[in-house]
This record gives sequence, C-alpha cells and structure tokens, in this order.
Amino acid sequence: MPGLLLDTLRGSNGVSRPIWLMRQAGRYLPEYRELRAEKGGFLALVYDSAAAAEITVQPLRRFGFDGAILFSDILIVPYAMGQDLQFLVGEGPHLSPRLVDHALKSLVAVPERLAPIYETVRQVVAQISPQTTMLGFAGSPWTIATYMVNGEGSRDQHETRAYAYRDPAAFQAIIDGVVDVTVEYLDGQIKAGAEAIQLFDSWAGSLAPREFEKWVIAPNAAIVKAVKALHPTVPIIGFPKGSGEKLAAYARETGVDAVGIDETIDPIWAARELPANMPVQGNLDPLLLLAGGQELEDRAIGVLEAFADRPHVFNLGHGIGQTTPIAHVEQLLSVVRSWKR
Repeated sequence: MPGLLLDTLRGSNGVSRPIWLMRQAGRYLPEYRELRAEKGGFLALVYDSAAAAEITVQPLRRFGFDGAILFSDILIVPYAMGQDLQFLVGEGPHLSPRLVDHALKSLVAVPERLAPIYETVRQVVAQISPQTTMLGFAGSPWTIATYMVNGEGSRDQHETRAYAYRDPAAFQAIIDGVVDVTVEYLDGQIKAGAEAIQLFDSWAGSLAPREFEKWVIAPNAAIVKAVKALHPTVPIIGFPKGSGEKLAAYARETGVDAVGIDETIDPIWAARELPANMPVQGNLDPLLLLAGGQELEDRAIGVLEAFADRPHVFNLGHGIGQTTPIAHVEQLLSVVRSWKR
C-alpha cells in the first residue's frame, strides 16, 4: 500500500498531511556532519552510494518523515554532459568550461557519472519502509543552464539571461541538451525505485514573463511529457521558486501533478488561483523554522488551513537552514501531525 505522501501526490485529500522538508538530509544534523567529516568533500559523498544512502535515511530515523529525498545535487546533469564539477569551500559549485565561452558541442558526455546515483536510490529503497515515499529529483533546464553558462551561481543570473537574448539558438541547444539528459536521469532514478520526482527550478524567478514561458514552462513541459510516456503513474512535483503570479500558468501548462510553492507566495492566493484539486506542496518560511516558538506554530497552522480543501504536502518554501535547531523541527512535526482537516 502506498504511503500518505504518495497518496496525496496522486490527489487524495485525507484528514492528515504528509510532511517532508527540502534539504532534510544536511548540515543541521550532527550525524550528517560526522559522516561528512569522515568521508571528505560534498561530491565525494554524493558518489559514495552507501554514504549517500545513509545520509538520505538519517532524517527518517530521527523524525520519521513521510518522504525520503535522494541525497545528490542538481549539477550531476551538467557533470554527466561533460563539464567538470567542483565544490569549493566557501564558494559553492563551479562548472568548467563555462558555456558563455565554449559551445555545448565542445563537451564530451560522460553518462556513466549518473550510475552511482541510481545505486544510491536502490540502497535507500532497500532500507526504508514501504510507507515512506522515495523521492528522486533533478534541476530544471533553466536553472541548470544558468550554471552551465556562467560556471557558478549568481544573484540575478545576469550572464545567462544576457546570453539567451544575444544568442537564443545556442541557448536553446543548451536547454534541449539538458532536457534530454534529465529525462534519461529521471528514468534511471525511477527504474531504481524512485516513486515520485521533484523538478527544482531554483532561479525561475529571475525571468520576465515571455522568457519564463520559453525557458521555464516549455522545457519543464517537455520533461514531464517524456517522463510520463515512460512512467505514467509516477507523480511529478514542479517547484519554480520565485515565480510569483506566473506560478498559476506553470501549474496549468507544464503537466506536473503537483506544484511546490515558496515562502513568498500567499497560500490563500495559491489555494484560490491554482487548478482545482491540484496537490500543492509548501510553503513555510525556513526562517520561521529557525526561529521556533509560538509564531512557528501559528504560521504552520495557517498554511495547513489555507490548503484544507485540496491535497497538500507540508514542506518549507525552500531548504532547511543549516543552523536550524533539531528541537524546532520536532516542534513543527508535532503541529503538522496533530492537525486534522
């Protein structure tokens, strides 16, 4: 029997709400910090399937979340496409060569870089309860392309947005390449045991409306269509962070089964404007979880009540912060698990 999370993503609106948290496996957990110190850098952890599986399972042991989110990184796709990937201490990820200076066709694909991620999924599935939903994920093409063009993250994606205006054909080729590899990557995760998928478009909010249609909605729709052709019953969650009022068009036009909303979206607006009965996920501000106290409880209940009339997966509006106290996560879980529709 599927668990509460998978049921909800398939459209069930029960009396209780499933909960998982973006970045629930990470640096706020002492057991994660201990394992990372033992194993070395971030990429080494991702490519050690046993370690990555252990990290994925750690928050389940401690909190009993309804979903296990694969421990990996969205930049595995450009790494498999042939860019070099490094995570530098204090600087974040770096990809080279930057595609603002080199053509996509100069890269030599290394598809075997995807295989250890599939092994991580298999190892996690072997360890978790059938009632816990195994969540795979990938970055969406616009967000991935911003790193591939610029070589690193940026505040407003200036370099990539300018490149897409200057040479839309070359940028379209990058987007199309990311779509193809992402479909292959998600297919592999699902074959390994992933029961639902999330598409992270972390930088969707930097685009003007016409470009949002072209670089966010269209490529995500292409991925959803291709994955659904292979795995029609696997729910796909789309998370276009920062999309604001464009979220409604994204929900209608991409074909995703559920939509994640960030903390800047009014949940009452979302409940009114998103397609009827579409499952939603979110959207507590991670800083409320950091702060704790009565305000955390009151705002969590506000989110739950806003989405009482549709399927809802409780989550944060973005990833959990690394200094978040474990006691505050326990406090949130108590609120969500005691609430009834």
